[in-house]
Amino acid sequence: MKGVIFDVDGVLTFQGRTIPGAVETINLLREKGIVLRFLTNSTLKSRLSCAFKLQKAGFCITKEEVITASYATAVYLRKIKPKSCWVLLEREGFNEFKDFNYNDENPEYVVVGDYRDGFNFTNMNKALKLLLKGAKLIGMSPELIDSSMGDYELNVGSWAKMLERASGVEAVYIGKPSSYMFELVLESMELRKGEVVMVGDKVSTDIVGAHNVGITTILVKTGEFTEKDLENEVTPDFICNSVADSVDILDAEGWFR
Repeated sequence: MKGVIFDVDGVLTFQGRTIPGAVETINLLREKGIVLRFLTNSTLKSRLSCAFKLQKAGFCITKEEVITASYATAVYLRKIKPKSCWVLLEREGFNEFKDFNYNDENPEYVVVGDYRDGFNFTNMNKALKLLLKGAKLIGMSPELIDSSMGDYELNVGSWAKMLERASGVEAVYIGKPSSYMFELVLESMELRKGEVVMVGDKVSTDIVGAHNVGITTILVKTGEFTEKDLENEVTPDFICNSVADSVDILDAEGWFR
């Protein structure tokens, strides 16, 4: 084993607190020369702001090691080279799209991230009309609900699905569990799927996504984990109480040798 991908929210930190043993786990893996990546479906954060937040929490992490759903979407757009796009997104994540031709009147793509208060009738109706006129649709994340801060909120996928259903335009989804997200991470690590392990707290995104591309998975019982997650058709290869215990699994399987 040469690399480990960590989900961020629920694995390293949760609701503003660092998971016990998480910092030490990252430091230990670095000492062993393991290639690390930090994967999140957050669209509000840029790679830089996500790395900075983790650094403030005590983690030794660089921007280049972070893959956010907003960054992954920007990479996808650079590959397909759209003439223009309307990006529905707020905060630092919007900085990932500053090099694109912004057009909210006749865009080639409507790109849905976390628009917060921008998800109002006027903007959603405008997006619908643009899609009906021929614009294509991208959802930065397929997740419908976010409960990472202790309460339930509509997530990016809910708004994208609504536009998809109303317009009849099939959306391309970028974030976990999309295979694209994991393939992008593997490419950045310069490793093969058999050389990497994914550590996550959500079966529906972390475990399913990694499983679909052939990456070994470890599910941690922190963050948004619930016992009901284990009823999913896709099951993790390993389960442990927290990220601190994941090192024991890696060691027991001989993946440090």
